[in-house]
Amino acid sequence: MKIVIAPDSFKESLSAEKCCQAIKAGFSTVFPDAHYICLPIADGGEGTVDAMVAATGGNIVTLEVCGPIGEKVNAFYGLTGDGKTVVIEMAAASGLMLVAPEKRNPLLASSFGTGELIRHALDNGIRHIILGIGGSATVDGGMGMAQALGVRFLDADGQVLAANGGNLARVASIEMDECDPRLANCHIEVACDVDNPLVGPRGAAGGMGIAAAVFLNADIKPGIEIVLRAVNLEQAVQGAALVITGEGRIDSQTAGGKAPLGVASVAKQFNVPVIGIAGVLGDGVEVVHQYGIDAVFSILPRLAPLAEVLASGETNLFNSARNMVMTPTY
Repeated sequence: MKIVIAPDSFKESLSAEKCCQAIKAGFSTVFPDAHYICLPIADGGEGTVDAMVAATGGNIVTLEVCGPIGEKVNAFYGLTGDGKTVVIEMAAASGLMLVAPEKRNPLLASSFGTGELIRHALDNGIRHIILGIGGSATVDGGMGMAQALGVRFLDADGQVLAANGGNLARVASIEMDECDPRLANCHIEVACDVDNPLVGPRGAAGGMGIAAAVFLNADIKPGIEIVLRAVNLEQAVQGAALVITGEGRIDSQTAGGKAPLGVASVAKQFNVPVIGIAGVLGDGVEVVHQYGIDAVFSILPRLAPLAEVLASGETNLFNSARNMVMTPTY
């Protein structure tokens, strides 16, 4: 019996790889002889670099950049196995996890570090960049990223503005004459984790997607499609008895292009049943059944403080996976 395990990360708790191993361990208590295929995935947020590097036999490049609130952070990007493509997670340089909860203020945060990662890739001769924009701590509309690449944002008096969310409303003009000329010869793809528009009731206030389209001439694509193509999920699910996917939260927004829906759409092409596992099942979760997820489960055994929940993620995921198969039905 073949079982495919293809979850995204559980944000601030478990990487996608650790999720795979916890689920496999839980299922193995009942089905020790099953053939398990573990495919950590991502949809443009945290884990996108790891998934792409693992799928292509690439490596990780580390460097120091400016973090969301101006401090120096150790960031990274992935170089694919052929050495021709760089995969950047905005979250690695400008992510929410880099800022302590008590210091989180999106109006002061900047995406400058993400621009530094792009610039470093350009310095190393890369001309194909995949930019994952999930997990951001910023709402600066990509000002910081663009500023790191030579774009200048001016107020009504012609003064250069600091690139942060609070200054967006003060932008009176934009000067691009010093924008990095190497961008003109680049192919940049933006891997989006949701299909939210820039503004409106479902608006994505971060704005990095529109900034990449304007300043980088980037193509915006569903991140999950890019990753699933790289890990060759379609081949893996053929002949499988079950596919297991999941992420930290499954709710109505999951249907907007999140990783579990991408996995389910592939599995359904081959009539393979899909289970979704999450830390939390939120409002509107029932909508995912329309897109190929047959059953959904939360791993939480009881109400607990957030810090405790995050710290217990691996144990809770193992226990939940084991409990699902204590009565064999697959």
